[in-house]
Amino acid sequence: MSHAPVITLTTDYGDTAPYAAVLKGVILGINPAARVHDLTHHIRPQDVAHGSYYLGVAAPYFPPGTIHVAVVDPGVGGARHPIYAEAGGQRLVGPDNGLFTHVFRHIGGPTCVRRLAESRFWKHPVSATFHGRDVFAPVAAHLSLGVDPAELGPELPAPVLLPTDSAVTFGGVWEGVVQTADDFGNLVTNIPADKLKTLPVAVAVGGAPARPIPWVRTYGEAPPGELVCLFSSDGFFEVAVVNGSAARQLGAGPGAAVRVEPA
Repeated sequence: MSHAPVITLTTDYGDTAPYAAVLKGVILGINPAARVHDLTHHIRPQDVAHGSYYLGVAAPYFPPGTIHVAVVDPGVGGARHPIYAEAGGQRLVGPDNGLFTHVFRHIGGPTCVRRLAESRFWKHPVSATFHGRDVFAPVAAHLSLGVDPAELGPELPAPVLLPTDSAVTFGGVWEGVVQTADDFGNLVTNIPADKLKTLPVAVAVGGAPARPIPWVRTYGEAPPGELVCLFSSDGFFEVAVVNGSAARQLGAGPGAAVRVEPA
């Protein structure tokens, strides 16, 4: 049997420190046949909500059985549990701090969650501040070799979930929040695109007065510098600036209030 599954890495480690490279070394030291892929090491530092959103969008596109190692872990060494989980055919290894919330909600609730308690699958000695190296990476590597998840530790019936702000509507008006600002400065909200029609709208972001914003289907339908609204590729209402940054122009980021009303 070939043991060459995909293992992905999602962290807030950045590129200038050696931490992400260490995770790869640990995995390949246990299973040299593993196929390790970086999703990103640029989750905003200690921003569990950002990591959760990123994984929730990305993970469903991977082959069933993919092992996702995710480390955005401001509580490392504290009371939070290290866990293994399964959802929608994906396998997840990381801290039980809500990091997998969006995966659970986007591709179905977890079918299995276990607390990582069996230390024979860890790297020793275990650092209090680097569980990515000493717990999560080696567990993922052992899973890739065919270890039965039941050997990792006991079931955990209620994993931590982040509170999720739901968009609300009344009288043709939608109110929500910015979920994320991507690297282009596009503001992706939590207002579901399929609930809106491309009628003229006025949009208020971050407490600013509402202003009419034209709809576009693609960014190229408006001239550079124009503020536009559209349906994002992951199915939400989005505010963007063509060839620019809506986040910078509007002074808004994740958590900013958004109101969409008929113009």
